[in-house]
Amino acid sequence: MHVIFAKPRGFCAGVDRAIAVVETALKNFGLPLYVKHAIVHNRHEVDRLRRLGVIFVERLSEIPEGSRVVFSAHGSPPESFVEARARRFEVIDAVCPLVTKVHHEVKRYAGGGRTVIVIGHRTHIEVLGTKGEAPRQTVVVESVSDAEQVQVPDPERVAYTTQTTLSVDDVREIVGVLKRRFPHIEGPRKADVCYATQNRQDAVKALAQRADLVLIFGSEESSNANRLVEVARREGVKTFLVEDASALLPEMFVGVAVVGVSSGASTPEHLIEEAHRRLQEFGAKSHETVTLEEEHVHFVLPKIFTR
Repeated sequence: MHVIFAKPRGFCAGVDRAIAVVETALKNFGLPLYVKHAIVHNRHEVDRLRRLGVIFVERLSEIPEGSRVVFSAHGSPPESFVEARARRFEVIDAVCPLVTKVHHEVKRYAGGGRTVIVIGHRTHIEVLGTKGEAPRQTVVVESVSDAEQVQVPDPERVAYTTQTTLSVDDVREIVGVLKRRFPHIEGPRKADVCYATQNRQDAVKALAQRADLVLIFGSEESSNANRLVEVARREGVKTFLVEDASALLPEMFVGVAVVGVSSGASTPEHLIEEAHRRLQEFGAKSHETVTLEEEHVHFVLPKIFTR
């Protein structure tokens, strides 16, 4: 059995920054340190930070007044910051700068009197944060079907933004419908689907051309990891989303000559290394890495660490 590892895979610049924010806060300020929501959608990474003493919560009401809290990479609605100020929290915002870009777009479009169609998953934490910038002027569209049916107060004054971790192909289809229905719709000058999401999807498409089976390492909660699974399956290849090497079973590889491996943007690299060892136990005799794009993006840490 031959194994092909896709590159780029794993951590993106936004995830690197979010984790560095938590680690730097621990180093500079110590405990207690709270994080609102999972800092990134990967259980292994969250558990590692929890072992260091970090406390993860879903509601700010769970945090004692006057505490230090990190807001997750996915972005938070304005009311979270209002509540944090009222309870005298010291907030360190680890939001990905590319998510911040989408928040600014929503505020700009809504401020201009437009209804903003947010393309994304209604219950995803990133979409909830984005929608919170203008809750009365935003509507969420998840699919082509939604795009065909969505109604707005004034069809002449509409704009759209997208969740950063969607399928590039899905977004293209949905935007096509919206532009047909609302010819005057405005959209971002530069695509909201982030560079890392697109690069990983392109790499998985290439992987699927050669593999009999594709393994995507990531958590079920990870939007971008789930989109990688969908991308591979659309190419007609049997594909599994697996959390770690313990999920690999011998029966998965019956009749498989070539296995393709990639991972979501919040999956730590050590999980891929463990998977490689496991695949060798199952009979993998050779491997290679196929690189479609080199990534050199780096986001600086919040100013609180440079005061």
